[in-house]
Amino acid sequence: MTSAATHSTSAAQKRQSKTIFARHAKVNNIIGNGAEAVIYREGDTAIKERISKSYRLPILDFTIRSSRTRKEAKLLAKASPFTPPVLSVDEKKMQITMQYIPGTLLRDALQYLDTRKQRTIMRTLGSIVAHLHSKDIIHGDLTSSNILLHNNQIYLIDFGLGCISAKIEDKAVDLHLLRQALQSKHYTLWEHAWKSFLNGYTWKQNKDVLTRLTKVSQRGRYKRNPHTEKSL
Repeated sequence: MTSAATHSTSAAQKRQSKTIFARHAKVNNIIGNGAEAVIYREGDTAIKERISKSYRLPILDFTIRSSRTRKEAKLLAKASPFTPPVLSVDEKKMQITMQYIPGTLLRDALQYLDTRKQRTIMRTLGSIVAHLHSKDIIHGDLTSSNILLHNNQIYLIDFGLGCISAKIEDKAVDLHLLRQALQSKHYTLWEHAWKSFLNGYTWKQNKDVLTRLTKVSQRGRYKRNPHTEKSL
């Protein structure tokens, strides 16, 4: 083998080693994953990366992931300061880089808090959601698994199913999802937690949303937008 060929082989091996190392680093630092994306920690940042789907045509796959990455980044920015700060967006790599928030999910924390703290958190959450809804920001997957607590602050995460919508129905569905999550995962305390949430959920259209919530709940279940896929 010539020296040029040897050098070329060595360079290729180094690139491959770096790629393998990078993949291992991501795997070791994964802090969340779902059907559409993975989130891994890198220093003081959290990077959400939408993964490719082999069943889609490459150009369609690129378009869908790029569009959803851009859309979610905009929603996160609009919902600030109630979301982790977005530091950068890379539509080619399908990545949203955010400030890492070392918090605890409400899902894991709520039952261990005293009643007074539970009520304070849920009332504050209600006021946050009311603010977002007044700006027509819909979370789309509002459950205790997508609410982060850190230093007495509340952060909403994962806007992958979110959108901008003035529809009362969409806002009612947000509340329906949260109430279902409380009833399912926090069944011993959900009633006072929900009441506290409603105490904070005050804005000019809150009565319209709560009226529609009754209708949404009576349907027993709701149907997602057929063009929307579950994401992280």
